[in-house]
Amino acid sequence: MVSSALSSSPTAAAAAILRRRPTPPLPRRGGARGLACEVHGGALGEVRAGEGGLFRRPLRGSLIESIRKLTDSPYVESVDWSRWYVFWVDERVVPKDHVDSNYKLAYDGFLSKVPIPPGQVYAINDSLSPEGAADDYETCLKQLVKDGIIALSASSGFPRFDLMLLGMGPDGHIASLFPGHPLINEKERWVTFIKDSPKPPPERITFTFPVINSSAYIAMVVTGAGKASAVLKAFGSEESSADLLPVEMISLEDGALTWFTDKAATSMLVDKANM
Repeated sequence: MVSSALSSSPTAAAAAILRRRPTPPLPRRGGARGLACEVHGGALGEVRAGEGGLFRRPLRGSLIESIRKLTDSPYVESVDWSRWYVFWVDERVVPKDHVDSNYKLAYDGFLSKVPIPPGQVYAINDSLSPEGAADDYETCLKQLVKDGIIALSASSGFPRFDLMLLGMGPDGHIASLFPGHPLINEKERWVTFIKDSPKPPPERITFTFPVINSSAYIAMVVTGAGKASAVLKAFGSEESSADLLPVEMISLEDGALTWFTDKAATSMLVDKANM
């Protein structure tokens, strides 16, 4: 998820700010439940920090479990949900009731359980082609900028979301930006499309790096041994810029990036440190 108006500093639950070659992330607690508590704590802190204004944040459907705790008492009563505006960092171009839909995952696991006004949840138009859906979503974002709902980054000129919740694939991809794909070099578009995603389904829309890198705050949730190699690459090597994974291309203009990991995801970093 992402928000656009907040400019507050990271909350206490947010531990480390990522730079080009940051200190390796420390695992949060032992299991998935502990991780979810950490992420929900960070998200709730950002919500509270923004209570004086609107709160806009893009979602990734597969990460809904990490913020599900916000739907429980006492957290659900402590948030002013009327200030939330929800967007998608990337989405599969499938019907909204399709099992692959990020919207469906988000609705079933989170949005249906909290009182965010329906008109403040911005899903893609799934009746359009990938190119049409991307154009339509970018047009929507630009209108919201004109309406004063989304702010622009003073440094980049791209939309500035308050909070973006991201995950990372085993290959180091984020959103629908994959290693070696031409889309990782897109510099002008806010939203673009892909028809040949190496991860099914093949047709998707995605925010571009200029938008991601204009965020005020990114929570990166990475769990499981299958991600350990990419985590090692991101934190434990010194390859040239030509060899960067998409996750390494996150370079915030004026914001903070915090990694939330488990022991399995950081296992290769631990092994390397012990060598």
